[in-house]
Amino acid sequence: MELTLNNHTQGIYLSLLQLQDADKLLQLRLRNQAHHQPYEPLREADYYTLESQKLLLSQRLSDAEQDKAYMFGIFLADGQLIGQITLSNLVRGVAQYADLGYFIDYAIQGRGHMTAAVGMVLDYAFRALALHRVQASILLHNDASRRVLEKSGFQAEGTARRYLKINGEWQDHRTYSILADDSPADRPVL
Repeated sequence: MELTLNNHTQGIYLSLLQLQDADKLLQLRLRNQAHHQPYEPLREADYYTLESQKLLLSQRLSDAEQDKAYMFGIFLADGQLIGQITLSNLVRGVAQYADLGYFIDYAIQGRGHMTAAVGMVLDYAFRALALHRVQASILLHNDASRRVLEKSGFQAEGTARRYLKINGEWQDHRTYSILADDSPADRPVL
């Protein structure tokens, strides 16, 4: 399954990550490992291998074919992989929602690329996937991620106590959501 979304103004595009992207994804993860560790689960050493990244991509491609999850790479116009954004845990039936997760290369944070990527994924989630709700949970001290969600029109809903084991410790997370029928005026212009 191949899918590409473009934002020419921001100079990025999103593409479902493919097996041939495994080395780029590995290099991105390795470059950002130390910087992102306070926001990530502890990983086994073999997670940072080409084989592990290929297995992850293979699983995510299967998930996309089954409408369970969609893992996009965030690419600059020249093809450089600068981040990842994923709609996961898709629930259909009476719920129609998904969880949103993302990360970007620390060297280019603060340039608006992630906010643009979130906007593109929301457009895809609400229009193409016909979801009702997208939700995200972030660490209480992750101010950069909070700003991305707020600029994208997400609303804070509350705190989930000791929600995820991040960096080896169970940590509280603030939950945010956006609904398909929330005012488009609250979302960034792409």
